[in-house]
Amino acid sequence: MADNITLSFSHHGTSHTFDFPSDATISDLAERIYSFFAIPQAHQKFMITPKLGILKYPFPDPVLPLSSLLGKKIILLAPLPSELSSLSSASVVNKPPHRASKVKTATPTRHRDWKKAQDEATYTFGTIVPLPYLPNPEKSRRFLERLRDDAGIKASMRKHKFSVGVLTEMNPAEHTTHESRTLGLNRNRGEVIELRLRTDAYDGYRDYKIIRKTLCHELAHNVFGEHDRNFWDLTNAIEKEVEENDWQSGGHALTNQEFYNPQDSGVEGEHMDGGGWTGGEFVLGGSSGSLPIPSPQGLGRRELLAQAAEERMKRQKDAKP
Repeated sequence: MADNITLSFSHHGTSHTFDFPSDATISDLAERIYSFFAIPQAHQKFMITPKLGILKYPFPDPVLPLSSLLGKKIILLAPLPSELSSLSSASVVNKPPHRASKVKTATPTRHRDWKKAQDEATYTFGTIVPLPYLPNPEKSRRFLERLRDDAGIKASMRKHKFSVGVLTEMNPAEHTTHESRTLGLNRNRGEVIELRLRTDAYDGYRDYKIIRKTLCHELAHNVFGEHDRNFWDLTNAIEKEVEENDWQSGGHALTNQEFYNPQDSGVEGEHMDGGGWTGGEFVLGGSSGSLPIPSPQGLGRRELLAQAAEERMKRQKDAKP
């Protein structure tokens, strides 16, 4: 019927198709998923490509028409109902029986900061995505994971309540011109942050402290788009917080670290990014020429990110007993 539309999406590698009235919205999709799969809206995230990116409940635009999503790839990033129930029941099943003790329990001298642990689980990078078509992607994954787990970065993200959907690497050839080299990009105020981990010749990695400073810069773009005074004040504050909370290396590079590169002090002509958003993405400064290297399957960057997120969900499912 002309009054109906058909929308398809995938969840844990399985394709699903629903029919909706032509005026249905993304909120109607979330309600339908709850009715059919018993997945609460609060646990639903949609990765939509191209362009829209990650949408999670409550949505930025709750009345976004489903008709505008026709022809796009939609992936539901949500646990299965069985996984949700197993998580809630595991704490009860695995709880050891209480046994009376004849000896008075000693008062612990240290306790876990549960508020801090909860904040760290909330204010972090949702997904780590190395580029699979570049050499040695697992080494890039280790680099990105080290940034995610950096004590200084974690402290600053908690303080400013920063949540980033995807932390990924940048292909140097795609962001190099005769005038400049871009070190990082922040898309859609924290939906995706890209960092230039590799050297231009793809034969090594940039120094960890250089990349971490770039990440501080990009995190500030979660709040401010333009490179104005407010932006630079926030960037400087984040850099200071990261250094002060860098208890692992005391603010100094360690010579035995995998990504220590004392020869890398930055290159003339490099810049973080151009600032400002157009169509939800940063516009680079300098000339518009770039040298894109396509992936082996001809997929675009957003399709690669969607594919990586879907594979991550599959791995999490397979890892459960």
